Amino acid sequence: MTDHHAHPRPYPGQELSVGEVAERSGVAVSALHFYEREGLIHSRRTPGNQRRFRREVLRRLSFIRIAQRVGIPLAEIRSALDSLPDGRTPTRQDWETLSAQWRAELDDRIRRLQQLRDDFTGCIGCGCLSLDRCGLVNPHDRLSAEGPGPRRLVG
Repeated sequence: MTDHHAHPRPYPGQELSVGEVAERSGVAVSALHFYEREGLIHSRRTPGNQRRFRREVLRRLSFIRIAQRVGIPLAEIRSALDSLPDGRTPTRQDWETLSAQWRAELDDRIRRLQQLRDDFTGCIGCGCLSLDRCGLVNPHDRLSAEGPGPRRLVG
């Protein structure tokens, strides 16, 4: 079994410092540290305890940022990355496969956003204190029967 967290000794230019990764990817150093803690990316430590990332992390970060931008939760992104053989960096084929899996969820999100956009003038948000004119989530003030205050955001 291959340990995808271990890196062989690098060739010159094969690895990047955390600052170089941040600069090249446009991702803040703090976000890189967070992604690493969450298991989305991996680095090795030099004898001086500095992080070194393989260049492939740039493609992996692009994958993460694109998926986040369309609303895929980090847990699903991690699961998708973990499903790749040997923890490899996603290829074009990997992205096509994963995006096909996420298509139904994204289509549903698009539909809800379009509905919100189209009905936004009369809406002040989900759980809108059971306003009687909310046609999105509370037509005819049906949530008022459940009590006062926001109903959909409770819990």
